[in-house]
Amino acid sequence: MTQYATMPELSLSQAAKLTGKSKSTINRAIKTGKLSALRHEDGSYSIDPAELSRAFGMEPQEGSKRRDAEPDANRLLERIEALEAMLNREREILADLKEDRDRWRQQATALLTDQRPTITTVSRWRWWGKKSL
Repeated sequence: MTQYATMPELSLSQAAKLTGKSKSTINRAIKTGKLSALRHEDGSYSIDPAELSRAFGMEPQEGSKRRDAEPDANRLLERIEALEAMLNREREILADLKEDRDRWRQQATALLTDQRPTITTVSRWRWWGKKSL
């Protein structure tokens, strides 16, 4: 007996994602007979991907995935590089701002503290208090 690789049955929401249609459109196609599906006891549907392709004229694709579902690796790598460059620039700006802040803090602290030279008590000669001999 030859076994064929069969694709798993699709749910209503999976079929909608695969076709790009809404769930209500898929459900309406089932109700009108345009699309055949197996209804389970719980009310859910199982839809054969080949039947879905027949009803909606889809081209069979590998792994039943849409091509636009897989991101372009080169585009993502370029975006990552651009974001890393932006992050590095922001880090440089942050370091500059921190350095400026520290300088301003140091200047403010210097202005708040008494920086005048201390005058030691020196006996001053007063000409008016001098006793004459």
